[in-house]
Amino acid sequence: MSVLTEDMKRVVREQRLGYIATVCPDGTPNLSPKATMKVWDDDHLVFADLASPGTIANLKQNPAIEINIVDPFLRKGYRFKGTAEVIGSGPDFDKVMTLFADRQAGVNAQIRGFVMMTVTRALPVISPGYVGGVTESQMLAQWEEYYASVNANSPASSASPTIS
Repeated sequence: MSVLTEDMKRVVREQRLGYIATVCPDGTPNLSPKATMKVWDDDHLVFADLASPGTIANLKQNPAIEINIVDPFLRKGYRFKGTAEVIGSGPDFDKVMTLFADRQAGVNAQIRGFVMMTVTRALPVISPGYVGGVTESQMLAQWEEYYASVNANSPASSASPTIS
């Protein structure tokens, strides 16, 4: 039976950014954002190892993994639990690389490997902001307004690029 529903796949495709939880050798959690998340098939997610030495080391010692992917505007998404396999070279590496063919060549040159997650359980993540009858449209409007305000007031948005 497939673990990933069509809606779960849609959220992964649209958001791409996932927060990856692994277990450090001392038993403490490690959380790392990864912006290369893709759906492999009905039971697997995959992301590229661009700069993930801690995540990769943790998974080689303990393959337990959780990935959370949440739409920051709708405040809804999914948590995926399972185990991971690190793919560093060989035919599996080449096969997974074809999934990343749509990325810029410069980024692909930075790929050191992949992490293939076997999803054993998937659960919805829904903000408590929906308690009380808030609709998706209202939630979306609230967070669009918030991020527009943040972006308008950020130093990066007011800085003019200079050419030297």
